[in-house]
Amino acid sequence: MSYIARDDRPADKAARYAEVEAEILAVLEGEPNRTARMATVAAILADAFPVFFWTGFYVVDPEKTGELVVGPYQGTLGCLRIAFDRGVCGAAARDGATQIVDDVHAFPGHIACDPRSASEIVVPVFDESGALIAVLDVDATETAAFDAVDAAALERLLGRVFAA
Repeated sequence: MSYIARDDRPADKAARYAEVEAEILAVLEGEPNRTARMATVAAILADAFPVFFWTGFYVVDPEKTGELVVGPYQGTLGCLRIAFDRGVCGAAARDGATQIVDDVHAFPGHIACDPRSASEIVVPVFDESGALIAVLDVDATETAAFDAVDAAALERLLGRVFAA
């Protein structure tokens, strides 16, 4: 697998995401377990895009309203819990919308799970009924690592993996 650098053409990055999506869908074919699906998505994405410093899921806690708990991930130690009213992950969960933050240190209320994180994309994950089940959090150690191409590709992938 070849890595598409941040400054390459958006079409190249989109093509790389399409390859990764096909790989993930092939590996997950027939696997119904949500945790296994999340672990596989996190592992393959982290391996496919070296700019992804931390890649993983925060799952909606069914026992604590308005709170996410760390799920499967690749990277350094993650925050264990994040309230919907805190940080980039909380904003994505609360608003049900993808968040792209070019500089996390300038984001009001950012939670510094690892101070090396510089930029972030967080994508809400919905099940087949449209209920929020998790967020996918991807961090990079460089600023402005994510853009609309990342958002569109990750939203499509998560829809195919969890809402189909």
